[in-house]
Amino acid sequence: MQVINQIESFVVNFVYEKLGLALNYAEYVYILIALTAILSLGWLANFLVKNFLLRALRSIAEKTKTRVADYLLQESFFLRLSHLAPAFIISALGQVVFAGYPMVIGLIDVLVNLYLVGIALWVFDALIDTFYKLYEESSFSTKLPLKGICQAIKILVNGTGIIFILSILLNKSPVYFFSGLGALTAVLLLVFKDVILGLVAGVQLTANDMVRKGDWVEMPKYGADGDVIDVALTTIKIQNWDKTITTIPAHALVSDAFKNWRGMSESGGRRIKRSVHLDLSSVRFLKESEINELEKIDLLKEYFSGKREDIGEQGLQVEQHGVAAPLLNGRNLTNSGTFRAYCQEYLRDHSAIYKKGMTFLVRQLAPTEKGLPIEIYVFVNDVRWVHYEAIQSDIFDHLLASLPVFGLRAFQFPTDASLTSLTQITQP
Repeated sequence: MQVINQIESFVVNFVYEKLGLALNYAEYVYILIALTAILSLGWLANFLVKNFLLRALRSIAEKTKTRVADYLLQESFFLRLSHLAPAFIISALGQVVFAGYPMVIGLIDVLVNLYLVGIALWVFDALIDTFYKLYEESSFSTKLPLKGICQAIKILVNGTGIIFILSILLNKSPVYFFSGLGALTAVLLLVFKDVILGLVAGVQLTANDMVRKGDWVEMPKYGADGDVIDVALTTIKIQNWDKTITTIPAHALVSDAFKNWRGMSESGGRRIKRSVHLDLSSVRFLKESEINELEKIDLLKEYFSGKREDIGEQGLQVEQHGVAAPLLNGRNLTNSGTFRAYCQEYLRDHSAIYKKGMTFLVRQLAPTEKGLPIEIYVFVNDVRWVHYEAIQSDIFDHLLASLPVFGLRAFQFPTDASLTSLTQITQP
């Protein structure tokens, strides 16, 4: 302390006596020189910390080979933390050097406190980012996306930091500003309506597990149909199948309807719900000779065996007794019903179809202007899109190609080629 006083006296007397400046100006010169020296020492402390301490920490992190240390270095956590050194140096030296200048000490305290608040927010931001990266590598990240919550924490902490900065600048307690927020609530709600809606919706989406990163989401209103690639606080990014990106407000997913295919992916089965439309004019009773021929199909042997026990041999011998009477007086087999039974047995024998635990249904729907629908409602045991489409195509290729065996035709609207051939037949 005595040394500092001696230096101060020397500088002031030198400027006053040798340079001929007024005494108050001589004191200003001393303050300027002292501030320059203190700032230089602060910069030197920061330089030493960065070049020696950080290098030591980086080498330790490389030797430990832990993800925590790697991410801390990536997010410049230690680099940001090193900026605290000059603040402590400047604050400590300022109290000593400017002991006789309370206004200068007050100014230094204000600036240092502002600097410390800024660095603290900066360091906290790095910690949050490090935590999020570590969480993204864990198995829980696919079940509970925390990006929105991390962003909400950042906003809350930064908002609190701004209040502390204002309290330092205006020399008022932070409680004063917190109490004043109530009066500004209406204004804040009006100005930041969309942000607040997105914030609340983002928390709801995360808390209720409505959307996760990697989910297949379909939302026709916004033209979205693809995988979720980012779940942020206020927005959801969806990469469509054509590789375009659709950004949807988070509150839209809460207020509007959308389809999430996650259940399908987790179940391991993907639904086939498609119909084969039969031409109604091709639906008829089967003749005995046709039944005998169809019995040679391995998948239908058990079916015909059960039908013989159920309706009796008389119901199957149409050709021996004419057509009308036996057909209308008893029970007989139809080509559409037999085809439906074949579809069921074919799918039951298919290795790519779920037989237990999921819906397995082959049914006849009501006839329409497009013919008689035979609906296939089953689940494929491969949820990959390309493989699913290949399996589905193979199944319906087979079923459509097998229609003539049962004396059936697939329905389709007349084409130019069919109308042309019909005209040629009718012409004399």
